[in-house]
Amino acid sequence: MNRHFFTSESVTEGHPDKVCDQISDAVLDAILAQDPTAHVACETACTTGMVMVMGEISTNCYVDIPSIARSVIKDIGYNGEEGNFDGATCSVLSAIDEQSPDIAMGVNDALESRGNTGADAYDRIGAGDQGLMFGYACKETPALMPMPIALSHDLCKQLTRCRKEGTLPYLRPDGKAQVTIEYADGQPLRAEAVVVSTQHSDSVDLATIRQDIIAHVITPIIPADLIDENTKIYVNPTGRFVVGGPQGDTGLTGRKIIVDTYGGYARHGGGAFSGKDPTKVDRSACYMARYAAKNVVAAGMAERCEIQLAYAIGVARPVSVMVDTAGTGIISDDQIAEAVTKVFDFRPAAIIDTLQLRRPIYRQLAAYGHIGREDLDVVWERTDKTDALKQAAGL
Repeated sequence: MNRHFFTSESVTEGHPDKVCDQISDAVLDAILAQDPTAHVACETACTTGMVMVMGEISTNCYVDIPSIARSVIKDIGYNGEEGNFDGATCSVLSAIDEQSPDIAMGVNDALESRGNTGADAYDRIGAGDQGLMFGYACKETPALMPMPIALSHDLCKQLTRCRKEGTLPYLRPDGKAQVTIEYADGQPLRAEAVVVSTQHSDSVDLATIRQDIIAHVITPIIPADLIDENTKIYVNPTGRFVVGGPQGDTGLTGRKIIVDTYGGYARHGGGAFSGKDPTKVDRSACYMARYAAKNVVAAGMAERCEIQLAYAIGVARPVSVMVDTAGTGIISDDQIAEAVTKVFDFRPAAIIDTLQLRRPIYRQLAAYGHIGREDLDVVWERTDKTDALKQAAGL
C-alpha cells in the first residue's frame, strides 16, 4: 500500500482571527439587509481592549458599526471574565472610506457591456479584481469534503457547543483542533493524531480538562473505527491556556483562509472571504467553483475534482476554467471542463444570481468553514446539477 499522512486544523469562533472575520461579515450582513447592491470591503483588527474596523464601503444606508462589533463579541462569549476581552467595554474604532471610483467603474460596467447593445444582463458586472480561485470536492465524507478538515471543524463546533450549553462551564471561547489522517492508496485509513487546545478558566486543573475533552469532545466526534492503540491524542499540550482571544493574540480578518476552505488539501488562490460583497470574485467565484466541483463528484464523473477559475478586473467572463480530477475522472478533464462551462455560468452577475448572494447570510459562515456547510443550506452545497452535467458530457 502507498501510505501517507495529511493534517488539517480548524479554530473556534473565539479565535482572535475568527472574531475579526465575524465582525467583518456582520457589518456586511447589516449593510446588505438594507442595500443589497452595496459595495463592501470591510477589514477588522483586534487586540487587547480594542477593535478597529476599516475598509472601503459604498452604500446608501447607515449601520452602527461599533454596536455591531460589540454584539458579535458578546455573542461569541467575551464578557470580561477573569480579565479577558470584553465586548461591552473594549474601544471600537471605525475608519471607513468609499470604494475607489476606478474599481467601481469596472465592476458596474463590465468590458463586455461597454458599447455592446446586445450584451445580456450577466455581462453588466465585471469581476471586482483579478485573481485565481479554486473549488474542490472528494468522496471522503458525506459532504464531499476532505476528512481532516471536516473532522477538525466538527471538533471545534463540539468544543463550542460544550461551552455554550454548559456541559463544560469552565471552557472559554478561544480554541483550536487539528486532525491527522493516515491514507492508504488515497483512501482514509485511520486517525494518526488528534489535537485539541482550549481556553479555560484558571480554576480547573489540566487532568480534568484532558479527561473531559476526550469524553465530551473527541469521543463523540472522531469515529471509533478511526481510533486505534497508536492514535496520539493531545489536549492542551502546553499545559495552560487561560489568557486567550484578542487578550492573548492580535486578530485580523482574512488570516484563516485555509481553515475557511479545504484545510490545505486543495490549492488556494490566496484571497480571503469575510467582509467582501459578492462582486468580489475572491469570495463568490470560490463558492461557485465549489458548487461545480461538488456536482462533478456527486454525478459520479470523478472521485475528486478541483476547479480553477481566473479573472481580469472589470471583465465579466473568466479568462480560464481548469478541471483537475487527479486521474479519477471517468472521462477526460477537458471533457469535464467543457461540460462544466455549459452548465455553470461563471460571470459574477450570474454567480450572484445563482447562489443568491445578495442576502445577509455571511456571518454564519465566518466560523467553522465557508465550504462543506450543509448545515446552513447554502446554494453552493447543493448537488442539483448532476443530471445536467451528465447530459452535457454525453453520459
